[in-house]
Amino acid sequence: METLKKHRCFDGQLGFYKHDSEVNNAPMTFAVYMPPQAKKKRVPVLFYLSGLTCTEENFMAKAGAQQYAAKHGIALVSMDTSPRDLGLPGEEDSYDFGAGAGFYVNATEQPWARYYQMYDYVVDELPALIFEHFRIDKDRVSIFGHSMGGHGALVIALRNPGKYRSVSAFSPIVAPMHNDWGTKAFSGYLGDNKETWKQYDTCELVKETNSNIPLFVDQGMKDEFLTDYLQPERLEAVCQEQNHPLTLRKHNGYDHSYYFISTFMEDHIDYHADLLLA
Repeated sequence: METLKKHRCFDGQLGFYKHDSEVNNAPMTFAVYMPPQAKKKRVPVLFYLSGLTCTEENFMAKAGAQQYAAKHGIALVSMDTSPRDLGLPGEEDSYDFGAGAGFYVNATEQPWARYYQMYDYVVDELPALIFEHFRIDKDRVSIFGHSMGGHGALVIALRNPGKYRSVSAFSPIVAPMHNDWGTKAFSGYLGDNKETWKQYDTCELVKETNSNIPLFVDQGMKDEFLTDYLQPERLEAVCQEQNHPLTLRKHNGYDHSYYFISTFMEDHIDYHADLLLA
């Protein structure tokens, strides 16, 4: 693990790091904010998954989360959204597939399968690295994300009952099988068998999951991607049908940006803190 840079932040420390990922067969970068409480004890951790085109730095620079994490004594971890600079055909051709668009799946189609194992990276490899090198309480782990990362957080929490204390999302892609973002990514990474896509679709997972973890979602109602790509009404309907606990807050006038995320970040950190520190 290579340290790229460190910054003092709200009496804690924000660091940026790089390592050779075994599951992705490529270098990966991530960021960790350790609150001041970590100087004396192990602290809970909250993993954040970013959206399309983002790196590990977008969240740390724009969300304003560190001040709330410092107040509660919670570590924050963010990571890049895919391996990069691999020289794969089509890797840089579009914003919604390839570099910056790993969709938190384990790709099965070549050439992506060798390098794009982002589900395993988030669920297993990166947490193991974090637990080894930082003062983290590995029994107190939660996850959240935005857009593509909101999709990833919800899917990962639903597929891993008991692993996460809580999950939340900003503007998540909840039904990727039913929009152009999802069908493009899934067909490219997973192939044409749509049965295999269901394991990465929140609405499909709610129908079959053994997990009863509550879902906490914030959605801006002026979001430019609301109707075509985010489709929160699908999540609302399936959770009602399956009696799955869901808090879906709809905010008039807010869009898809970090201006929206930063406005409600304190609510999300408070939500996770209540469950991580219980």
